[in-house]
Amino acid sequence: EYPFHRHVSGFTSSLRMSSAETFLPTSVDLANSLHRPHQKPAILRKISAAQQLSASEVVTHLGQTVVLASGTLSVLLHCEAVGNPKPTISWAKNGEEVKYNDRLLLQPDDSLQILAPVEADVGFYACNASSALGSDSVSIAVTLAGKPLIKASRATVINTESPAVTVDIGSMVKTIQKSNVTINCQVAGVPEAKVTWYKNKVKLSSTHHLHDGFLLIADVSLSDQGLYSCKAANLHGEVTESSQLLVLEPPRPLPYLEDLTAVLTSAGPSTHSVLTSPSGAKLTVSPGSSALIGCAVDGHPTPNITWLYSGEPLSLRHHLLAAGRILHILNVSDFTDGEFSCLAQNEAGSFTQKVSLAIQEYRWSVDKLTACSASCGHKGVQLPQLRCLLDGAEVNISYCSEMPKPPLHPVTCNRRDCPSRWMVTSWSPCTRSCGGGIQMRRVTCQRLTARGSSVSMSNEACAQVSKHPVDTQNCNRQPCVEWVASSWGQCNGPCIGPRLAVQHRQIFCQTKDGTSVSSDQCSALPRPLSTQNCWTDVCGVHWRVSLWTLCTATCGNYGFQSRHVDCVHIRTNKPVMEHHCSWRPRPANWQRCNIMPCENGTLLRGGEAERCGSREEGRVMSQKCSTGPW
Repeated sequence: EYPFHRHVSGFTSSLRMSSAETFLPTSVDLANSLHRPHQKPAILRKISAAQQLSASEVVTHLGQTVVLASGTLSVLLHCEAVGNPKPTISWAKNGEEVKYNDRLLLQPDDSLQILAPVEADVGFYACNASSALGSDSVSIAVTLAGKPLIKASRATVINTESPAVTVDIGSMVKTIQKSNVTINCQVAGVPEAKVTWYKNKVKLSSTHHLHDGFLLIADVSLSDQGLYSCKAANLHGEVTESSQLLVLEPPRPLPYLEDLTAVLTSAGPSTHSVLTSPSGAKLTVSPGSSALIGCAVDGHPTPNITWLYSGEPLSLRHHLLAAGRILHILNVSDFTDGEFSCLAQNEAGSFTQKVSLAIQEYRWSVDKLTACSASCGHKGVQLPQLRCLLDGAEVNISYCSEMPKPPLHPVTCNRRDCPSRWMVTSWSPCTRSCGGGIQMRRVTCQRLTARGSSVSMSNEACAQVSKHPVDTQNCNRQPCVEWVASSWGQCNGPCIGPRLAVQHRQIFCQTKDGTSVSSDQCSALPRPLSTQNCWTDVCGVHWRVSLWTLCTATCGNYGFQSRHVDCVHIRTNKPVMEHHCSWRPRPANWQRCNIMPCENGTLLRGGEAERCGSREEGRVMSQKCSTGPW
């Protein structure tokens, strides 16, 4: 750094040059290059102090920082460039072209002069030198003594080829994997601002490549995506600018497509399917069938899919499924033999996969025989094996289902005498239904001849081949059980009607010898009832009601009357517990009565009327009528 401080009449001008710029060409190197026939534009970076023509005028070259003070009336920014042909000079502020006016002047020597600078003039001024051979750009910061200033860009940079890319903070960066991304955070401010880097609002550690306002993200991968922020802070405040990094991945093929399997399952067995491939797959189908062609690709961002047929956009009947990754051809007969291709494109590049379509006929074949139906005897036959072929290769038989089948003629085989073997009859019924019985069957040794007759043989002939089967076995060994019921209990259950109650008894499952067993073992037998209705004098009861009392009022809305309701025995006429009568609804014991409007203010209290409301006694009688208990 090359600091410069001068105090003139209370005015302070501080200029410095970034240490990163010491690696750029010097003025001597660029001057010598003028003798070459052709030369790209190059801006001279001069390491020199600013000139102050007066207490209020500052003159400086690019690559430095100008700090404005309250007395500054003019700032002159010099820009000298060399090149052959002579480059054209233009100025930009914060990435936007400078619009010249009566305060921002372009001098004949391409210098930029700012008259009466104000706070709105603070920013990064870039001098751009360009010609047919290229361009060069150098910036200078004009700031106030106070809050820091960051040179920010609002450009979108897309890199799909270069192994390295450098951008200013504030840019949107889209780059391929494995590239190196450098984000430049050029900061101006007095006193000097401290720069801190963040990724997704988390401070980056010193292990990252941080140097002089530059952040290097090496060997970029998908995990490096995010928002990178540069914060510049000094004693007067802080400012933050951010760049979004998106990692691009060109479209690439995948070995499978899950969506195709799901669509194929719902489409049915008659639909053919195939995946496109970079080298070209092949799909052979029969006329009139449908087909699903999948384009299994991946990339970041997700590629857009365009389908082509013989190099042209599709025009015949088709459907696009799974966001365009599956092409559904409704009828392959609409197309002739040709090539389908899917073009996958995103910002990182494009990729094409293809499949060729062949429409061929299927045919039946009977050139093979099935296995013989018997190993010996007189019934062995072989049937011609019906196969569906496509180009000589066997395919699913359903492809030939619409074609007539050829006649099939069976062929005899293995017509010879069979070896001796044991023959058994069915088992006889068991001698007992429970408690253990016996069943038997007949076992003989016989031989089946080639003519179909059965010849009896000695047991020794069959014993040489296999062991003599059993002819007797045990059966129905489960114990014999039955349901047993206890005596009925007393008839004293809840009353369910006049003189009618319920009585209960116990039901058990036990063996014939009296041993109790689980009820499950008697589940196959009809189970006796465990409850029944019975007659009892206890339930000879009914509800007895008295007469209604007099109504408490002759009119109005508040009259009611009541009566006694009792459960009594029919024979003794004595009250009993009410639950004995619960099998019938209980009668009401009160009700409203005389619900009618009162005329002339006449109300009754205890059955006697009073006249309320004469003109002379209105107030006294009204008080009586309104305060009486009702």
